[in-house]
Amino acid sequence: MLDAGATVDELACKVVADGVAPQCAAGCAVRRGDKWLCDRGGALELLFDLASVTKPMTAVAVACAGIALETPLGALLPEARGTPSERIPLELFLAHRAGLEGHRPLYAPLLRDEKLDVAAALHEAAGAKLGDAGSAVPVDGYAPLYSDLGYILAGEALARASGSRDAGEAIGRLVLEPLGVSTQAGTIRELASRGVHGPFATTETVPWRGGRIVGAVHDENAWALTGDGGSGHAGIFGTVDAVLRFGTAVLDQIDDIAAPFGRRIDLDWAVRERPGGTLRAGFDGKDSEGSSAGERMGARAFGHLGFTGTSLWIDPDAKVVITLLTNRVCRGRDHVAIRAARPWAHDWLFDRTMALVSRVRNS
Repeated sequence: MLDAGATVDELACKVVADGVAPQCAAGCAVRRGDKWLCDRGGALELLFDLASVTKPMTAVAVACAGIALETPLGALLPEARGTPSERIPLELFLAHRAGLEGHRPLYAPLLRDEKLDVAAALHEAAGAKLGDAGSAVPVDGYAPLYSDLGYILAGEALARASGSRDAGEAIGRLVLEPLGVSTQAGTIRELASRGVHGPFATTETVPWRGGRIVGAVHDENAWALTGDGGSGHAGIFGTVDAVLRFGTAVLDQIDDIAAPFGRRIDLDWAVRERPGGTLRAGFDGKDSEGSSAGERMGARAFGHLGFTGTSLWIDPDAKVVITLLTNRVCRGRDHVAIRAARPWAHDWLFDRTMALVSRVRNS
């Protein structure tokens, strides 16, 4: 473990030294009054592939776009028409309760050196329904099942409704630009348009994609569907400062401290607890036992993990935001040392915020 008097830089160094990942950045913030006290360290300039930490940004972008959550998917996405997903409300896709399978290799045609038909891929995703496709949709949706497919569809619906090329562009315009972090977070395409060409954290070596992946999204479906743009489930890259800023803005918005996204929006639907599990809408809640969030975060904490080795957690009671960014998948997707590292690292970062408060009180 790390000494309580260590720095965030030392935390990041320990994560690397322990073999969790080749690169790491970490940060924490605590709000007292209307002021945020922040600390961060590690590879501060590095843009990490945030993977599924993109999902909370998609949900917030939907709120910023003013899309009615009860809107049936088919009303926004023509490719969903004629599928079991056509009449399911957008909110249920964001809450992982649309009754869809978790994953399908929509990129499979690329493995056969064939061109991907994006419309056909979206139609396939919308048709990947579990159970009785003809039954009435339950009020609270179907049993929760974590689904990238649901977020691919929700992201495309967001893009169509907001007049964007893809979900990544919508997130950039509706979420990242108002926060002032559009040169620190975004898709590869949007960052390049602002003159930002790295540095990017390297991810996995994938022979069929040409070798080591750097400056391109790791997730195969996101890469196949949106290239250097972004999908609803993956595609956003960011620095630790940008992820911290997003997390603090979410909490400020929920607490009605300000309008950090440029307008007053309702995010209560995104973070409220839902029946059947910890999954919310854009965020996940904290498991009562063995949570990757660690032990210090309160029971009402919410956040998200990213497959590449990233995480964001928010404690609405302690007014704490923490993030740990790594490229653990660089050593292969089966390299899972991150599972043991996340809880203690998150706990250490939480304790660090309490030290920041004590330091201010004693100054």
